[in-house]
Amino acid sequence: MRNGINILSYPRFLSFCEVFVLLLCNFSDNPKLQTFTQMLNSLFLSARAFPSLITNSSSRRAKSSQFDQFRENRGVSDAAIKVPTAPWMKGPLLLRPDEILDTEKRNKPRKVEEKTFKALNRRESGVRGKKAMKKIVRNVEKLDEDSDSEETQMDDLSEFEYLGRIEEKVESKDRFGGKMPWEREEERFILRRMKKESVPTTAELILDEGLLNRLRREASKMRKWVNVRKAGVTELVVNKIKSMWKLNELAMVRFDVPLCRNMERAQEIIEMKTGGLVVLSKKEFLVVYRGGPSYSSEGQDEISSSLYEREADRLLDGLGPRYMDWWMRRPFPVDADLLPEVVNGYMTPSRRCPPNTRAKLTDEELTYLRNIAQPLPFHFVLGRNYGLQGLASAIVKLWEKCIIAKIAIKWGALNTNNEEMADELRYLTGGVLILRNKYLIVLYRGKDFLSDEVADLVEDRERLLSRYQHFEETKRESDIELLEVVTNGKQLKETSKSGTLLEFQELQRKFGEMDPRNLETEAEKARLEKELKSQEHKLSILKSKIEKSNMELFKLNSLWKPSEGDDDIEILTNEERECLRRIGLKMNSSLVLGRRGVFFGVMEGLHQHWKHREVAKVITMQKLFSRVVYTAKALETESNGVLISIEKLKEGHAILIYRGKNYKRPSSKLMAQNLLTKRKALQRSVVMQRLGSLKFFAYQRERAIEDLKVSLVNLQDSAF
Repeated sequence: MRNGINILSYPRFLSFCEVFVLLLCNFSDNPKLQTFTQMLNSLFLSARAFPSLITNSSSRRAKSSQFDQFRENRGVSDAAIKVPTAPWMKGPLLLRPDEILDTEKRNKPRKVEEKTFKALNRRESGVRGKKAMKKIVRNVEKLDEDSDSEETQMDDLSEFEYLGRIEEKVESKDRFGGKMPWEREEERFILRRMKKESVPTTAELILDEGLLNRLRREASKMRKWVNVRKAGVTELVVNKIKSMWKLNELAMVRFDVPLCRNMERAQEIIEMKTGGLVVLSKKEFLVVYRGGPSYSSEGQDEISSSLYEREADRLLDGLGPRYMDWWMRRPFPVDADLLPEVVNGYMTPSRRCPPNTRAKLTDEELTYLRNIAQPLPFHFVLGRNYGLQGLASAIVKLWEKCIIAKIAIKWGALNTNNEEMADELRYLTGGVLILRNKYLIVLYRGKDFLSDEVADLVEDRERLLSRYQHFEETKRESDIELLEVVTNGKQLKETSKSGTLLEFQELQRKFGEMDPRNLETEAEKARLEKELKSQEHKLSILKSKIEKSNMELFKLNSLWKPSEGDDDIEILTNEERECLRRIGLKMNSSLVLGRRGVFFGVMEGLHQHWKHREVAKVITMQKLFSRVVYTAKALETESNGVLISIEKLKEGHAILIYRGKNYKRPSSKLMAQNLLTKRKALQRSVVMQRLGSLKFFAYQRERAIEDLKVSLVNLQDSAF
C-alpha cells in the first residue's frame, strides 16, 4: 500500500513482480534469498487466487474476467472466494472453489448434443406438407456437412434418408413404395420468361460507332427540348426541330400522352417526319440527329410484320388513307377526318331481320360483343363531330367483312363530343352502339344488317314474286270472266278477296288519294289522345297517393293535442320587453329547432334553458315568416311563457321567450301527454314533406292535361 493505493490492483505490476521472483529462484544460490523468493511467490499466487485483490469494485467486466482466470487455476488455492451476490443481499458471499458450479463446461456437451439432434427432433410449427419436408431435408443436409466433427458424429446414419445419398430401408420402401413422400414421379418444368431480343436502331445500323458515342455523350448534356403535345408530331413541331438543327446538330424532343406510352412508335414517327435519326432514348425524351444518309425500312417492316398486322392491313385496304401519327401498335387505322363529309347518293343500308329472331340485343349478347371488341385493332380515328357520311360509307363497307367497327377519338382534337359522334354515326349507319366513352366508339352492325349484294338479291326476289303474283291475279280474273260467259250472266256467290292483289289495289285506291296533311293531322291527333290518356292515368295514381298520405297525417295529428292558451298572461312594459330582448340577443347559448318542429324534446330543452336563465333563444330555419309566427305561438302556448320578439339573424329567425316572474317547472309526465315523441315528430315531418311534393306534381299533371285538351280542340278546329 503506497499513498493509499493498492499496488496489487495493477495487473502489469503483478506480472512484472512474478517475472522478477522467477529470476531470483533460478539464478540465486543463497538459501536465505531463496526462502524470501518462495514467500513472495506464495504471496503473488494468493493474490491470483483472490479476485477482489486485483479487481476494481466498480467494474463488473473485469471481475468476471478475473473470476474466469481463477476457474482455469482451480487447484492453486482452497481459500474462500467472494462471488457476485443478489441486489437484496447486504453482506458478501464467500464460497470455496469446489462449491462453485462451472455451468459452462457442465452444460457444453449437452448443449452440443441438443444442437446436433435439434434438426431431427424439433417440431416445425406454422407450416405443413411441402414446406415442412423441405426444412427437414435442409436440416439433414447441414447435419451431414457437420458429420466430420467428433461432437456431431453419430454411430449409425443409415436410418436417415434424404436426396438419395443414404441407403433406403426396406420398411420405408414397403411403406411408401420405394420413395419418400416429398419425392415426385415427374420433374417440374419452369418456363422462364424469355428476354426480348434487342433490335438495333436505325442510327446503330447507319452511323459509325465512334460518331454514335460522341453524339450520345453530347445528347446526355442537353437541357432544352421541344414539347410534343396530345396532337402529336404536327407541322409546328417539325419546324421547331429544324430550327434547332440550324444551331446544333442535335435536337431533344419530349413527348406527352399518348405517344409517351409507346416510345418505339414515337421514334418511328419522328424519324419519318423529320428525316433525322434518333441517337438516344430515355424515358419520354428522344434526341434526334440531323445528319446521316437516307435509310428505307418499308420492305423490312413488311417482312417482319406479324400475321395479325398483315390480316388487319388487308381488312382496312380500300377504306381510306391511313393515320400515320397513330400512337398505338400497328396496324395504322384509317384517318376519318380525311374522308369526304358528303357522299352523293348515300343511303342508310336496308335492314331485314331473319325469321324467328329479334333485332334487340340481350344482356348476354351485349357482354359477348364487348368482350370480342376488346382485342380487336382500331379501324378508324375520328376528330370531328359532324359531316360523317364518308366515314359511315366506310363503316358499312367494313361491316361486310367484320361485324364490329372500332373507332378511336383523336387526342388533342378541339371541341370533340363523343356523344354527338355516336348519335350521328348511329343515324347514318343504323348500327347498334355497344360502347362509348371519351376514348373510343364501338358500333355493331346488328342482326338485321344486309350487305349491298344481299340487299340487291332480296329486292330482285321480291320483284320477281310480285310479277308472279300479278300474273296469277290476271289469270284468275280472266277465268272468272270466262265462267260468267258460260253461265249466261247468272250471278254467282261472291268469292273472298282477302289476301289477293285486288284487295291491296282497292285499299291503295281508297287511301292513297288522301291528302298527306290529313294523314299528319290524324297522326298528331292520335298522339295527343294517347298522351292525354297517359297523363290522366298518372294523375289518378298521384291522387290515390295523396289520399293515403292524408290518412297517415291525420293519424299522427290525432296524437298531438295542443294545450289551450292561458287567459292570465303576464303583462310586461315596453322597457321590460326591450331589456329582455337585448339580453336574449346577446346570449350565446340557444336552442335550435329542426325539421321535427315542436315536440316533447324541444319543451324539455326549453325548460332546461329556463333553469339557469330567464330568457331562452330558439332558432328556427323556416323561411316563411308565417310559419315562424305559428311556431312562436305554439312554443308560447305549450311552455306557458311570454313571447318577447321574433328577430331575423344570419342563422335564421330567433324566437325570444321569457319564462315569467312566477315560473315553476312542470312535470315531464304532463308535457308528454299532449306532445309527440321524437320518432312520431319525424314521421309527421316526412309525411308532410311527401304530401307537399305529391300535391306539386299533381298540379303539374293537371296543367299538362289542360294544355293537351286545348291542343286537341285547336287541332279539330283547324281540320274542319
